[in-house]
Amino acid sequence: MLRAAVEGYVGGGRSFVAGQTVRVHCSAERSHFDVQIARRGANRRVVWARSGIEGHRREVPDDVGERGCDWPVSFEIEVSPDWTPGYYEVRFNWADKSLDELDQPAYFVVRSAEPPATRPRTLILLTDTTYNAYNDWNHSRSLYTGGVRVSWERPFAPGFLARPPDIQLRAATAMGRYDPDFDEQSGMVDAYRVSGWCYGSGFHQWERPFISWAEREGFAFDYAVSSDLELRPEILQGRQLVLSVGHDEYWSAGMRDTMEDYIAGGGNAAFLTGNAVFWQVRLEDDGRAMTCYKYAAPTADPERGTPLQSGMWSDRVVGRPENRLTGVSFTRGGYVRAGQATPRGSGGYHVWRPGHWVFEGTDLRYGDLLGAKHGVVGYEADGCELTYGPDGLPAPTHADGTPTSFEVLATSPARLWAQRDLPPTTQGVNGGMSDLAYTRWRVLGVDPERAEEDDDPAAARLGHGQAVMGVYTEGGTVFTTGCTDWVHGLEGGDPLVARITRNVLSRLGGSDG
Repeated sequence: MLRAAVEGYVGGGRSFVAGQTVRVHCSAERSHFDVQIARRGANRRVVWARSGIEGHRREVPDDVGERGCDWPVSFEIEVSPDWTPGYYEVRFNWADKSLDELDQPAYFVVRSAEPPATRPRTLILLTDTTYNAYNDWNHSRSLYTGGVRVSWERPFAPGFLARPPDIQLRAATAMGRYDPDFDEQSGMVDAYRVSGWCYGSGFHQWERPFISWAEREGFAFDYAVSSDLELRPEILQGRQLVLSVGHDEYWSAGMRDTMEDYIAGGGNAAFLTGNAVFWQVRLEDDGRAMTCYKYAAPTADPERGTPLQSGMWSDRVVGRPENRLTGVSFTRGGYVRAGQATPRGSGGYHVWRPGHWVFEGTDLRYGDLLGAKHGVVGYEADGCELTYGPDGLPAPTHADGTPTSFEVLATSPARLWAQRDLPPTTQGVNGGMSDLAYTRWRVLGVDPERAEEDDDPAAARLGHGQAVMGVYTEGGTVFTTGCTDWVHGLEGGDPLVARITRNVLSRLGGSDG
């Protein structure tokens, strides 16, 4: 992977309030460089810029993926009270981008410093734990390339935070087939000069278009990062709605404890996500790193056999399926338009309960197709074990942990990758075990060596999942899209996707929009 002329990361955390100091650690190939800090929302607003910062080339430790870079501080900035809560990008060599064609920024988040009663009532969580899991900067080990511990104290690989203009690189496309850019992974990296894993995480793919749309619509949010749920649980005080967008895959027990207590106390949540809360991680070094043994957890994790065992939340050992929080699970969903044998699908949801308040003002009817034009059902999807009620409509069995009040609003077929489905770029990742084999083993106790297509009806059902849009109320109300790519309908201008999103934000968030 090519190195940029200037690379850097924000040390000591990812979110800050007014008066705190942001410290940026850099390595540079030239004696001096320029920096620009800007808030990204509906518009890009520059808040700080400097030229002539002294640059030094720093060495990269062999264990950078696990332990971080440990570079000295290159410059510091105090967060001004005038800076609006939001996502802030740190761009290097902004005065002459020809010096840094990779355009590889760093980032941090500004949180509101106001008392709970005066802060925005809706909080959006940027999915920093998932960013960190996928980051393979400078070929460092991620949780997908053999690592079990990953550090935030390193730059992000190109593509996670910014991309070349007009380059989507979606893992699933609105065209109804696997993205051809990912059929030739090396060609994609060479052509676009980005990480081969950036399609799965990062600000650019999901939060960027969502925040831009929401601010144009007049919604005001406070901001935090997902790990703040454990490190700063007080951020949920006074909130009416907490938002997760895109791909929010990695959660610690502390994060879940905070969120579940908040909902039980009457707080609302909206998961405009898929593959949400799938892997349990453990935060370490005051939040500077996190550990997850993933597929190796049952044998290699020091916490194996305990509820803190890393790996799937739905694992029988852990006994805390994510359905209890989000209503749905990747174990009952899977992939859509993201692999040769996964459903090509319509790219949209089939509507089952059009009279629900979520669909107010859409004029959708029973059986209508929602969001297909822009492929809002794509990449990774979450569902629940389904049956049919006396009214002939799909309903959860609740056997998988889905709350008793959960209502199925819309669905679309999805499938866990079986061994034969694995794309060439994922062969050998995580020991080469397919999602279907691992899920059957850890959820149902089926020997992973057994054939994936057998006569066990319970195991066979895991290979035929659904993306499930739904809602439940137990204390507060929780809405889920059950798929990662909902935001692409907003970015593409789908009026029905936009109206449903406004309904959710307005009803659950109160007066913020």
